[in-house]
Amino acid sequence: MSELEQLHQAVIDGEWKSAAAATQAAIATGVAPLTLVTESLVPAMDEVGRRFECEDYFVPEMLLSARAMKASMEILRPLLAASGSKPVGRVVIGTVKGDLHDIGKNLVSSMLEGGGFEVIDLGADVSPQRFVEAVTTNDANLVALSALLTVTMTAMKTTIEAFRTAGLREKVKIMVGGAPVTQQYADAIGADGYGESAAGAVALARKLVAA
Repeated sequence: MSELEQLHQAVIDGEWKSAAAATQAAIATGVAPLTLVTESLVPAMDEVGRRFECEDYFVPEMLLSARAMKASMEILRPLLAASGSKPVGRVVIGTVKGDLHDIGKNLVSSMLEGGGFEVIDLGADVSPQRFVEAVTTNDANLVALSALLTVTMTAMKTTIEAFRTAGLREKVKIMVGGAPVTQQYADAIGADGYGESAAGAVALARKLVAA
């Protein structure tokens, strides 16, 4: 089994030590960092997402796979930056103001990074202004808003309005997600898309960036 195949399988199996070792071994043999991302990490995380959608994997398995992917990316990230490789897109993600839940957001963040995006994760309880500042500072083209509580969903609308007030609404695509969020609500607040699951969020992000 080649290093590319070993890395691919390690991520699917959620084996972070094996993922890190396979990444180091591949680099030592001259495999380009971007090749590891496009031919191992992205397909592996796509497969993890597919298994989750089919209910072969659940949140614990996804978290383990995300940790394995991150172990590889910690090695690859500085190499990718040094080589000038361009990400699929640059995403600012966070759980909205008043909401401290971050497991779902963390899953989406990991899936996006595994899908080839550069992710700026602001954490939880993020104010509209912090989202706006992060987009400006990092020149991001996509924003992902998460909420787990019905009472904090209104902060999504407030955040979208903050981008409009700042004159940035046309510059970024905004996607929303979380347990209480629906497509209908996303449409009502003027979001560009709604991600029903972590895997679905990656497909949506790719679609929004391409558009």
